[in-house]
Amino acid sequence: MKQAIALVSAAGLAVCLSHVPAHAQDSEQRREIVVTGHGLGDTPATPAYRSDNLDRETIVSSASGRIEDVLANVAGFQQFRRSDSRSANPSAQGVTLRALGGNATSRALVLLNGVPMAHPFFGYIPLSAIAPERLGSVRVTHGGGAGAFGSGAVSGTIELTSAGPDTLGPWQGSALVNDRGESEISALAAPRLGSGYAVASARWDRGRGFYTTPRDQRVDATSRAAFDSWSTALRAVAPLGDMTELQFGGLLFDDKRTLRFDGADSTSSGQDASVRIVHRGDWQLDALAYVQARDFSNVVISSTRFTKALDQRATPSTGLGGKLEIRPPLGDGQVMRIGADVRIADGRMEEEAFNAVTGARTAIRTAGGRTSDLGIYGELDWTLGDVIVTAGARADRWSITGGYFDAQNGAGTLVSSETFADRSGWDASFRGGALWRASDSVSLRAVGYTGLRQPTLNELYRPFVVFPVETRANAALKNERLEGFEAGIDLSSGDSLHLSLTAFENRLRNAIANVTIGTNLRQRQNVDAIRARGIEAAASLQSGDWSATGSLAYTDAEVQGSGAAAALDGLRPSQVARIAASATLAWQPRQNWRLATTLRHTGKQFEDDLETDVLPAATTLDAYAEVPLGGWFALVLRGENLTGERIVTRNQAGSLDLGTPRTVWVGLKLRGGR
Repeated sequence: MKQAIALVSAAGLAVCLSHVPAHAQDSEQRREIVVTGHGLGDTPATPAYRSDNLDRETIVSSASGRIEDVLANVAGFQQFRRSDSRSANPSAQGVTLRALGGNATSRALVLLNGVPMAHPFFGYIPLSAIAPERLGSVRVTHGGGAGAFGSGAVSGTIELTSAGPDTLGPWQGSALVNDRGESEISALAAPRLGSGYAVASARWDRGRGFYTTPRDQRVDATSRAAFDSWSTALRAVAPLGDMTELQFGGLLFDDKRTLRFDGADSTSSGQDASVRIVHRGDWQLDALAYVQARDFSNVVISSTRFTKALDQRATPSTGLGGKLEIRPPLGDGQVMRIGADVRIADGRMEEEAFNAVTGARTAIRTAGGRTSDLGIYGELDWTLGDVIVTAGARADRWSITGGYFDAQNGAGTLVSSETFADRSGWDASFRGGALWRASDSVSLRAVGYTGLRQPTLNELYRPFVVFPVETRANAALKNERLEGFEAGIDLSSGDSLHLSLTAFENRLRNAIANVTIGTNLRQRQNVDAIRARGIEAAASLQSGDWSATGSLAYTDAEVQGSGAAAALDGLRPSQVARIAASATLAWQPRQNWRLATTLRHTGKQFEDDLETDVLPAATTLDAYAEVPLGGWFALVLRGENLTGERIVTRNQAGSLDLGTPRTVWVGLKLRGGR
């Protein structure tokens, strides 16, 4: 797989660079070529679906400097736990929207320049590898049923788009340190190469971390949440003709963390490469191919003996995929998208269990398999005066193959071996609706949709332990199926005021949840459904140098369960808050200045499926300041959780983990002239 990534990387980059001189030489003889580094862009009906758009200033001015903090400006966005990518186990960093949580797998589809970012085995998002300073824009679309790359988008789609030289300038860099001595260093260069460009960037974050364990629960083995992560990215864009461009993307990352006890170490690493061709002629085309190699390891420490209980030593996995979308010329008022996409995930886990008293190895376990999805879709937008009507359909051919689970004793003798029957089938999804521009300032919208998510290899085959609770896998899990609808109104007054209000109801059938089946024992199971209904509101106001933005999500979510999950019927899904809100006030008197404060509130959540252990509501205040010092330099000050709010991120029968305490950062940002 690494050889395949190297081949794709070398080929894509070579083709990008090989086209630069030719276009530079004959630029006087041809009309100007403009490369964007983007896909084909929106269709007329895109505004019919509820979305939030985050601009560059918002993206690069978060208090923590991390992408999950940026996305938290969108009320309703949540990770499985409240911890960020410095103090959470990576496998718990699934993201979702619309209160459709309940386990750690992502139910929102996260795309970076069109490439799905979820881990092929686990489904979590490598958030520490997505550096905000590399991005130009973020769009969060709530609700399921996305046509292109629609599989997995049962709660929404998060589209991350990289920035180019027009936004970045020729080079940038920053170096910050906080009051615990932790550091964050980043640098990027964005040279123009003929009619194209390249962006090379690197980032390194490290620190001893804070104590996630409350003071009165610490023992000699208690450890700070130390972290050490780096990522490098290369992106190149070059024209292939007047209307066609080639895009190459490469990402390497490595992330090491320690959680709760000495020796409770986790690692997450990846090597990704992608090649994309975009044609913007009469017949528009977007073709993408990508390859990913990921790995994960995790050591579980006994919370009673404080010795190694489980070493999940490796989880090598690969992801392959691609997409082809065509937009034929239909004439004024009509836009059609037809296409196909494919995703293949292959992986295995290797782990060793140990006697917490003697330290002797007691078991060796391996498991793995493959999932695949081939999707075919079509969608038509039709503009009829002030009304835009949209309708689309998608068919997915999915398969789950090669599943197995082998167990050996401590000496390496095979004691059990299971193979699981291959499964496959077809599922259909639909979405459609209408947008009515009632006036220049008022728009009304209503849409309905269905969607699909396959269980991940992790959910199917890998058990895990958050000591002392064991969660078992389940090779018989069914696909999740979403049904939903929403209606909303958007109000605006020029460019200064925007208001949005949306009411929705979503139902996720066969939702995969961690279901309690015994004392300190859970299993991944399909419950009948998770039903979520609620309202989402967003507002933005610009007045001179001042701006204010805010969002709120109020959701009534409940599990609908029967049979083995009957005890969950009517309960709220674990880790799901009823209310979430965010508000930011910013002052930007001139270019490269910014002062901003952000207030966030997350309501009460439950740690477990039976609503036994409570995670209290939390309200935090963050701040960001950037002040030019002259020349290339600017002073940056950042403050996280300035009020020192106690944020409970885990509660296992009174054993707690805490989130980020009050943290103050100071540093310098360097920016080259444009």
